[in-house]
Amino acid sequence: MYYTKDTVLFMDGKFIKAVDAHIDPYSQTLHYGLGAYEGIRSYKTLNGVKLFKAFEHFERLKNSCSQLGLPFQYDSEELTQVAYQLLEKNNLTDAYLRPLVFCGPNMRLTQTPEVHLMIGTWKWAKYHGEKLLKVCVSSHHRPDPAAFKVEAKITGYYVSNILATSEAKSRGYDDALMLDHNGNVAAAPAGNFFLEKDGVLYTAPLGNIFPGITRHVVLNICRALDIPVLERNINPHELESADSAFLCGTAVDIAGIESIDANTFKKEWKESLGAIVQEAYRCQVLERSFSYVII
Repeated sequence: MYYTKDTVLFMDGKFIKAVDAHIDPYSQTLHYGLGAYEGIRSYKTLNGVKLFKAFEHFERLKNSCSQLGLPFQYDSEELTQVAYQLLEKNNLTDAYLRPLVFCGPNMRLTQTPEVHLMIGTWKWAKYHGEKLLKVCVSSHHRPDPAAFKVEAKITGYYVSNILATSEAKSRGYDDALMLDHNGNVAAAPAGNFFLEKDGVLYTAPLGNIFPGITRHVVLNICRALDIPVLERNINPHELESADSAFLCGTAVDIAGIESIDANTFKKEWKESLGAIVQEAYRCQVLERSFSYVII
């Protein structure tokens, strides 16, 4: 699904065949989940194949490693160029790239000085496709910031996200919403959450959520289009009276929500603020003008 015998990836400064890549079975990442990663999208635009916010993603990868105490010596601009080369070597345009920093062998509960960098890529469309999502509130919560580096994109952290998604799927939903340790609505397993009420968008503040790059882009789009947006805690009871809602993330893109816990919204998606943001975001990643979406 992700690679063939001809697929090329980047490993520790070299381009190699994916089938020739190996990981030490005593890797600390494999045993304890100590590692960092990113997700980057490429698009076939009017101006050629373009990576969206690649530099920002590599800078965040560097920051994640710093928070975990893992050495990371790569330059973000150089890695951006490596990513473009990787797309070319694999003949990909609309694709997903996965930079991963993983540790060498270490069975002790201390950071290891040996780390490796892998960047893989594969053809991958939007995570949820184009459909509107049926979402449920999960029984699995996001970690307490006092116990976890919630601003870092850490490999082991995603266990709770996998559990939340699997639970939602088993109940017949497309995705989940996770609450924070205070019981407020935080985010989805693979993206940030925005709620619309009375002409205003609301999203959880930084501190208890992952600071998504796409979330930041959405906030900038709202400012450019004069869409009111507030960052504040969202009580789960507010979901019942919301006008609309959507998820956003690198893999998710902008995904409209049809219902939460089987409760549908008052507004049709096409009439929502989220639909405007979705179109503006799409125009931005494809390097098209989005001025026409202002209504």
